[in-house]
Amino acid sequence: MKDQISRKKIKSHLRMKTKSDLKETIALALKHPNWLGVAKILAGPTRKQISINLFEIDAKTKVGDTVLIFGKVLSKGELTKKIRICALSISESALEKLKSSKSEFVTIEEEIKKNLKFEGIRILTQAGVPEIKDASKSKLVLIPKKTRSKIEGKR
Repeated sequence: MKDQISRKKIKSHLRMKTKSDLKETIALALKHPNWLGVAKILAGPTRKQISINLFEIDAKTKVGDTVLIFGKVLSKGELTKKIRICALSISESALEKLKSSKSEFVTIEEEIKKNLKFEGIRILTQAGVPEIKDASKSKLVLIPKKTRSKIEGKR
């Protein structure tokens, strides 16, 4: 089983993407070797992109963390910590809640431009999404679906 995906394969996946901001983010990630793992995940199927609520982010982060999310941030719950969130997109109500908690939101594209070395970033993702092996100083936090339903108070 092949663990690495080539730049050529990522570029071929890039041609199939329809969202222009996603294309720009993947293209920018391809230019920087430390962000190649992010390009690999973003070039994959959109079903692997997650939607994560603020209460899930709050449960898995510490004050001052920079969090990378491969998908969209939704507004369910509250954020009690001041953190920096990097994601593809965010709902309007989640952005308002972030401002009230004095947290910051940036797109993944903006984070790539600012942090070329991919340092100090925690990655929040679902189980089943491949781990990024390029970033030695980053931490990966998996949110299994069973845990997500327990956090939400279901079952």
